[in-house]
Amino acid sequence: MTRVRAHNFTISLDGFGAGPHQARENPLGVGGMALHEWFFPTQTFQSMNGKTGTTGVDDDMAARAGQGVGAYIMGRNMFGPVRGPWPDESWRGWWGKNPPYHGPVFVLTHHARAPIEMEGGTVFHFVTGGIRDAYERATAAAEGKDVQIGGGVSTIRQYLEARLLDELHVAIAPVLLGSGEHLFYGLDLKALGYECTSHVPTAAATHFVLTKRG
Repeated sequence: MTRVRAHNFTISLDGFGAGPHQARENPLGVGGMALHEWFFPTQTFQSMNGKTGTTGVDDDMAARAGQGVGAYIMGRNMFGPVRGPWPDESWRGWWGKNPPYHGPVFVLTHHARAPIEMEGGTVFHFVTGGIRDAYERATAAAEGKDVQIGGGVSTIRQYLEARLLDELHVAIAPVLLGSGEHLFYGLDLKALGYECTSHVPTAAATHFVLTKRG
């Protein structure tokens, strides 16, 4: 059965998943890059560039992303910094010619755009019908595998509120951002049916997994 999962979503000690003033030159906002210091040394990340990284709990958690996944969903802000109607077809994502997804990716947006086929099998589809439309299309495209929500904060919150997210792995980084996009503010996760099913600290982060009951 297809499950909807999110992995390696990192927040600060004060709960922010991105810093303020996000821009093309600063996609994670001011201070946001520091959230992912636990992830960058891992073998999972370093192997993307043909290098050797660290192993252990951080790498074990990082490596779960993408395993058994047949399709992806992401918000438009995660796809790129362009706002409003698409001015042209030039922006094709942050990841170069060969993005790491290697499968169908459904991008939430209010503005229609033709699909983009990239090297390595990644195809970006632009969904204007909202999160449930993206959910249905991604579930069908996954062909029995899982669907992974890539982010950002707003997208994760919407899927939590709709109870469409079955599992969420969050890493808490030992940094303070002060402001930005807060992941859990105003959400009654217990009432929504979520519980913490795993938590483990490391020197670089504290990892916990939220699972939807039933």
